[in-house]
Amino acid sequence: MPKTTILVTAAGAPGAAALFRGLRENGERDVRLVGVDMSERSIGRHLADAFHLVPPGADPGYADAVLEIVEREGVDVVLPQSSHDLPHLAAARGRFPVPVLVAGTETVRRSNDKAETYELLQRIGVRGPEFRRVTGAAGVEAAAKELGYPDRPVCFKPVFSSGSRGFRILDPTVDRAHQLLYERPGAVAMRLEEAVELLPEDGVDLLVMELATGGERTIDGIADGKRIVLGHPKTREAMRAGLAMYFETLDDEGLMETANRIVEELEIEWFFNIQLVGDVVIEVNPRISTIVYQEDLDLPWLAIKRALGEISDEELAALQPRVRPGRIALRFFDQVEWDQ
Repeated sequence: MPKTTILVTAAGAPGAAALFRGLRENGERDVRLVGVDMSERSIGRHLADAFHLVPPGADPGYADAVLEIVEREGVDVVLPQSSHDLPHLAAARGRFPVPVLVAGTETVRRSNDKAETYELLQRIGVRGPEFRRVTGAAGVEAAAKELGYPDRPVCFKPVFSSGSRGFRILDPTVDRAHQLLYERPGAVAMRLEEAVELLPEDGVDLLVMELATGGERTIDGIADGKRIVLGHPKTREAMRAGLAMYFETLDDEGLMETANRIVEELEIEWFFNIQLVGDVVIEVNPRISTIVYQEDLDLPWLAIKRALGEISDEELAALQPRVRPGRIALRFFDQVEWDQ
């Protein structure tokens, strides 16, 4: 059987090394991996069989650059990793001669617009954060006070953002001296007065939200635009530099039902990641995220097989009992060396 060639975008993303390994260790056949990234320092340059520089995902020429590489490298499937890559790939997926594992343009737009996501959650009866959509420093200040600051901490982030970028907690009790002397740069907590001083007066759409508390959990899997085909919940723990480093799979029908309602409403296709803090849904990502791999359940590889027509949704759904609750994933830093 000829090798299957898979193009992985954002080949320098935090999950790229594990994803490359998971695709190679599929247990069925050899694969050829093509990594693309906007940075020549991407780890994908060293882990993939071929590597290409591309414009940033937000660049209007991004999809055309990826399409050219698909044709040049004989790619069979495109697997996007980054939220920034999704809008242009979704808009162009009909022009690709191979499957692109991305949802439709409207699904991507609605998911990336956090305000629209939160309004959607309210409509379908899923608990999301109380929020205000505002512009600029004055809007943040007014919204924070409406939501209870300074009697209780609140938080804010840009309406359009990825992961923890731009996320800050507004807490009047924060010890700034302790942050300065004993914490790593990049602490997320600050006082409202400090945020107002730094924020521009206009031009930036922001969400000011109640601060959800409790343990973090996500639901990950593969969807068909109407329902979850195969997936499971997991914990999200041990944060470092905005990234979770420890995960444990869960058996929780309630979380799966919540995720199904969101998948149906947003018409999510292919990979998804839905994140909760406590019982509050704070994030919906229509893309692959950190995977907890099992030797008998390799979600990325199963999605590739689905894209190639080698496994049906019914066959994928039949694999659900293989999910092992209590399976642990511990993420860590590694490095490569080479001479110039």
